[in-house]
Amino acid sequence: MRLTDHETAAEDWSSDLALIEEAAREAGAVALSHFGQDPEVWWKNGGQSPVSAADYAANACLEAILTRARPDYGWLSEESRDDLRRLETERAFVVDPIDGTRGFLGGQTNWVVSVAVVSRKRPVAGVLVAPALGDVYTAMEGGPALLNGVAIRASESRGGPDDGELALCLPASLADRFQPHFRERMRRAAYIPSLAYRLALVAEGRLDGTLVKPNSHDWDLAAADIILSRAGATLLDDRGKALFYNRPGVRHGTLFAGNRALVGTLLRQFGPPGQS
Repeated sequence: MRLTDHETAAEDWSSDLALIEEAAREAGAVALSHFGQDPEVWWKNGGQSPVSAADYAANACLEAILTRARPDYGWLSEESRDDLRRLETERAFVVDPIDGTRGFLGGQTNWVVSVAVVSRKRPVAGVLVAPALGDVYTAMEGGPALLNGVAIRASESRGGPDDGELALCLPASLADRFQPHFRERMRRAAYIPSLAYRLALVAEGRLDGTLVKPNSHDWDLAAADIILSRAGATLLDDRGKALFYNRPGVRHGTLFAGNRALVGTLLRQFGPPGQS
């Protein structure tokens, strides 16, 4: 079987990274045109999650660009009907057209367009575009994590007693599950509606780490996962395992992000529900 041009360079993801960055920038411009303009809003997931005309417009932009360029790739997006043919593909786009819709609708600027290429269940290229901030995070397998073209690196804090205060972003329900002596060293950062952007701040070193509540989805995580990895950090589940994507189930459990040594410390200090 003859391979296409992008398949012959399977270990060089630069072409795919350039493609998804272009698409994410264009979708970001579409979303930004709705920002602060009171777009129409609907509710999904039993009235728990808002979705706006901006989400749908950015999603249409991404789908048009990406599926035209790579018709053999699967497609998984928060705002598209799940086409399970993606499970038969070696590679797939995993997309959140606006991660942080609540913040977007509330006028906050820290929302992102999140686009990843997943190959064999792991992200190999990822882009987060934050149009209202003018920031673009990119990474691919074998390359550095970049913010606006400049390499970034995660915090090197190991979470030991000599490391001092730890800047962590996590909900109170998870903070309360750490050992009391460890909680005393935690400085909880302000809530960030966009999970992908929060993970990007870990990759950038502005946060030492973060915890993620159960029920995040592939589209919240995949692009940020590869950016974290290339910045010297990691995203693991509560068993200390890496995540896999483009599977039948797209939800994940409690997650930990930070450099590998810190995540190891967080996992050791984390207890079962109800711990005081």
